[in-house]
Amino acid sequence: MAAAVAAPAAAGSRDVEFIRARSDKREYRRVVLPNALEILLISDPDTDKAAACMEVEVGSFSDPEGLEGLAHFLEHMLFYASEKYPGEDEYKKYITEHGGSCNAYTSSETTNFYFDVNVDNFEEALDRFAQFFIKPLMSQDAVLREIKAVDSEHKKNLLSDGWRMYQLQKHLASKDHPYHKFSTGSLETLEIKPKGRGLDIRHELLKFYENYSANLMHLVVYGKESLDCIQGLVDRLFSDIKNTDQRSFKCPSHPLSEEHLQLLVKALPIEEGDYLRIIWPITPSIQFYKEGPCHYLSHLIGHEGEGSIFHIIKELGWAMNLMAGESTDSTEYSFFSISMRLTDAGHEHVEDIVGLIFKYLVLLKEDGVHEWIFNELFPPEEWLVGSALPSKYAPQRIMMILDQLSPERVRIFWESKKFEGSTTSAEPWYNTSYSVENVIPSVIQQWIQKAPTEKLHLPEPNMFIPKDLALKEVNEKVTFPKVLRKTPLSQLWYKPDLLFSTPKVHVIIDFHCPLSSHSPEAYVSTDLFVDLLVDYLNAYAFDAQIAGLYYSIYLTSAGFQVSLGGYNDKMRVLLNAILKQIANFEVKPNRFSALKETTVKDYQNFNFRQPHSQASFYVSLILEDKKWPVPEKLEALSKLESDSLAKFLPNLLSKTFLECYIQGNIEPSEAKSIAQEIEDTIFNTPNTMFKSMSPSQYLTERVIMLENELKCYYQIEGLNQKNENSSVIQYIQVHQDDASSNIKLQLFSLIASQPAFNQLRTVEQLGYITRLSLRSDYGVWALQVVIQSTVKDPSYLDARVDEFFKMFESKIHELSDKDFKRNVKSLIDSKLEKFKNLWEESHFYWGEIDAGTLKFDRVESEVALLRELKKEEFIAFFDQYIKLDAPQRRTVSVQVFSGNHSAEFKKAVAEADPPKTYRITDIFGFKRSRPLYSSLKGGPGRITMD
Repeated sequence: MAAAVAAPAAAGSRDVEFIRARSDKREYRRVVLPNALEILLISDPDTDKAAACMEVEVGSFSDPEGLEGLAHFLEHMLFYASEKYPGEDEYKKYITEHGGSCNAYTSSETTNFYFDVNVDNFEEALDRFAQFFIKPLMSQDAVLREIKAVDSEHKKNLLSDGWRMYQLQKHLASKDHPYHKFSTGSLETLEIKPKGRGLDIRHELLKFYENYSANLMHLVVYGKESLDCIQGLVDRLFSDIKNTDQRSFKCPSHPLSEEHLQLLVKALPIEEGDYLRIIWPITPSIQFYKEGPCHYLSHLIGHEGEGSIFHIIKELGWAMNLMAGESTDSTEYSFFSISMRLTDAGHEHVEDIVGLIFKYLVLLKEDGVHEWIFNELFPPEEWLVGSALPSKYAPQRIMMILDQLSPERVRIFWESKKFEGSTTSAEPWYNTSYSVENVIPSVIQQWIQKAPTEKLHLPEPNMFIPKDLALKEVNEKVTFPKVLRKTPLSQLWYKPDLLFSTPKVHVIIDFHCPLSSHSPEAYVSTDLFVDLLVDYLNAYAFDAQIAGLYYSIYLTSAGFQVSLGGYNDKMRVLLNAILKQIANFEVKPNRFSALKETTVKDYQNFNFRQPHSQASFYVSLILEDKKWPVPEKLEALSKLESDSLAKFLPNLLSKTFLECYIQGNIEPSEAKSIAQEIEDTIFNTPNTMFKSMSPSQYLTERVIMLENELKCYYQIEGLNQKNENSSVIQYIQVHQDDASSNIKLQLFSLIASQPAFNQLRTVEQLGYITRLSLRSDYGVWALQVVIQSTVKDPSYLDARVDEFFKMFESKIHELSDKDFKRNVKSLIDSKLEKFKNLWEESHFYWGEIDAGTLKFDRVESEVALLRELKKEEFIAFFDQYIKLDAPQRRTVSVQVFSGNHSAEFKKAVAEADPPKTYRITDIFGFKRSRPLYSSLKGGPGRITMD
């Protein structure tokens, strides 16, 4: 196979050769404008989306002293308006209405802004984007409003263990290093404290914006046009960015001095579960990215096969996972970390675990660096089909990083609720309780001596690395999936790869087991069965994932599903191992106990989920025919033992039907052979628990039908009253899957989503999390508006959502023909967007099979209807189903009240119900009183086993 080729840079730019795969047909060019803005241009004549990304070398490390979060705040403000486009949220509105998306993020040394949009609208979108960096408007009113959004974002993070532990790591660093600082910003840092010092925050913001100089900017532009055309566009739109010749921020050395090393930090988390993180400061591998030293080390330290750290501590029942790798937000310093979730037994053996890790690091040093392992991670044959860059084997670089992973440089962070009452300090920004102990190298040596004696060793050569990358002949051009094989035990859908010409395949096996969810006990038993399967396969299948062959096994509403994707060469080897594990399954009591323990904690952690996430669960609980409340699942799980699971499984699996889907680089005869192998292994293996299922036992998930012109309320207190956030979800049920209704609802969502965000978040500042979006529950389509807020209670939020719909009614009725056609075209363009890879395509087709709709030509049929849609029909649809007093408007408002709003909760539940409303006090009683939508799998000719 040919090697990667170098693409020469265009004339007029500096001489640069881009290393790329020969299969890459795009064209590239590097240019530098007279204002010193550096740009990479990409021309792709086949794309249906255009995009741009600007990175500015100004990040949170540049925040002035006492104005923590100013860089992040500026990132927010640039989205508002510009001198050329003064309408508030004009940029985001344009992007959203033209099939695109946009966002930004602030990191330590840079701020990154990006968007994508339909190709026909690229020039106008890019012009609006360029104004961020030319002449943004930051009005006093907008500044004061957006501070509240930044504060709401911070309050969302206050009880997030991820944010809390990250800030704790930063807190335990040199106070004079910017890494130590708080970077998100809040009302306190951006308004209250600056005002107290006599500072005008808008003035400080404008002054800070002066750091945004063209010489600190790097732009990537991706379009359909030729490179010359794109360059002309970029010259015209970005040349007005000022170059004030600013210096990029240079980080002052490493943030950790000797006093911050050799530490054991015990911290108190919010959620249930114990976690251990072992961290070392290292030289950033970005400084020698071609050698990839951290990639090599993270592969070995994070390996999960036999002889690895994780395999041993898992078998001892001490940990549930392990991840290893580099994390960096600077070119000047970096960290290598090993993190894991501990079991209760693991909590008692932390010293042994740390000792074992250091024992493995000693082994790596003594054994030396192996070129064959390096070549497995960066195989030359993958340069054209994979994402791996050609890399330089440099064992001395790997040993250099390995030497930095020493007892003298270690920081150990240990999180557990068992530390309640024994911590001595609190981190100031998130109020995380913690205590610090010193761990000197001689103590680590003692831990190494008493660590487990199980045999640590390097992994064996990876048998899953693909050798055969040949493309199969496709004689029959199959446009849509077709049923290739059907028996009383299984059905096979098949589609060859006609688009991507890659040696890859996607296989889905859906185990339809109707007894999997008929009770909370059945649900948690099936859940643990699936977790145990994954657990048993972990060591064997880990190599497959390294070699680009992925698998997952997960719970579904009617059983469980196995999915494999990646290189087809060794796919059957992995599939065979998975099938044998399923067919010969037995409950191992020690692994059952470990998995049950962590699953109990996961269920308990539902209480600590974000209020909008809890509200979403309650919406599903109200709508879905077979969904169980978390407390009932938790109670069932607490009573479940290994022997009772073993007794349940023959019952669960005694009624099973397999729906299979195979797509990719595979011939029909091989697909049939795979289906036969699946069937034989599952149903005909000696002592198998699987038995066939009669068609009458086919289980379908159904959704309750709400009542016309009735608004239902479900009001409940948040499960963690320490969380200051309340939330509302207003769910408006519209129709069951139908092409004509689908396009009208999608069009409304396209037109209304940005105005809703603008009104409810930007103007009214109700909360950082605010969105209007579509929702589908088993083919029943709806609109939902989600708001999470600390400033207002859910009843008020719900009233504001109603007010938005009332206000927006005139916007729909007054919609001009021009705007209507523009939005219709935008929706058509989005629908006609090509699949980007095999997985996108196969997930679309499997979605149709799984839902029972089988509308494989959905895109074509809906686009045809859109081209014929009249504005009057769209307005009539809005008037019938969506507007506030629509005759067929069916609404549920789920309201989660925080501790902040307990008085409002008491008032809300005591109030009499207004006309045309219904208060849900018993979800299950309410569900039993409502009719159900028909199942899309139950229509004529759609039952897959007929």
